[in-house]
Amino acid sequence: MAAAVILEREGRILLVRRVNEPQQGKWSLPAGFIDAGEDPKEAAVREVYEETGLRVRVTELLDVIGGREYPNGADIVILYSGVIEGGELAAADDADAAAFFDYEALPAIAFKSTQKAIENRQR
Repeated sequence: MAAAVILEREGRILLVRRVNEPQQGKWSLPAGFIDAGEDPKEAAVREVYEETGLRVRVTELLDVIGGREYPNGADIVILYSGVIEGGELAAADDADAAAFFDYEALPAIAFKSTQKAIENRQR
């Protein structure tokens, strides 16, 4: 299982560019695997911090997305919304860039689960 967070600022969505395969160079939500015994919300907060340097608070469960997209991927992605509470935006860990994008001008998206999350958010 994995956890992801949608973070917005001034109507723009935060995405990170993947440094590793699969989908290296494409963009996704800040996300990652949930460790054994770890609370999914805590995993989501941890992954955001590791990939972006931002401290966040999870505010809402948005979706549970099923379907493994690659051999070592998660079968389930738990999607949350969150708010930024501190930190400075700086890509790290599995990301080599992090930026906010207008929904009308998104870069190449890495995964179907990220695309679905974005599409659902735009409705």
